[in-house]
Amino acid sequence: MKLTMTNEIQMSDQLAQAYEVWMNKLRAASKGERKRRLSISTNHAEKMFVKQVWWPAFGQFTHLHAEYEIKDFKDGWRYLDFAYITEGYQICIEIDGFGTHWRDLSRSQFADHLMRQNHLMIDGWYVLRFSYDDLIERPRVCQQIIQQLLGKLGGSSSRIDMKLSTIEQAIIILAASLSTPITPTFAAKQLGVHRTTVMRHIQSLVRKELLIPTRTDVRRICSYRLNKAFLSKVVS
Repeated sequence: MKLTMTNEIQMSDQLAQAYEVWMNKLRAASKGERKRRLSISTNHAEKMFVKQVWWPAFGQFTHLHAEYEIKDFKDGWRYLDFAYITEGYQICIEIDGFGTHWRDLSRSQFADHLMRQNHLMIDGWYVLRFSYDDLIERPRVCQQIIQQLLGKLGGSSSRIDMKLSTIEQAIIILAASLSTPITPTFAAKQLGVHRTTVMRHIQSLVRKELLIPTRTDVRRICSYRLNKAFLSKVVS
């Protein structure tokens, strides 16, 4: 399988493309410090979490946010590594490396770090912390911890309640029948509708993460393929 290098982390083509679509969506909806954080290429631990834990467990990024911005108890801003937010609950996921970041903390910084977590929990957050070593050596255990919490809360990211329009369903069925990526022109011809209409529904399917652009490095996207890992988890 062809692999793509992202910040020295190898990702499959499918994951690399889905990751880029997700990050572009987050950056477009962000500004200021959060946008800057999402744009830097040094978030190695966060990318490792995506590759080793989140993607193998769930195969999509619905409801997951990176560098999530929240107001802290000092009326400043804090950034969570990941936030999983859905109706009824919110989960903070933090990745901790064993290194100078912890060894060099002053006593006041250490106290501030603990108080930050306390306030998150008071504000209704569930907090999960994983060491970088566990991402590498015990990724399945990390996956199970998240799945167990979602199960306890009565929701699971492994099944998504998503309603598709008639045209969206037709596009998905058509794409599934092809051995090559689907194009808007081909879909419009096969379905007997205008290309503009097809393109509007394809963009909706991309937002729902059911279709993935075959290329994200060009301005005009010409073809798309199914996100099969996510498609199998949709309730239509």
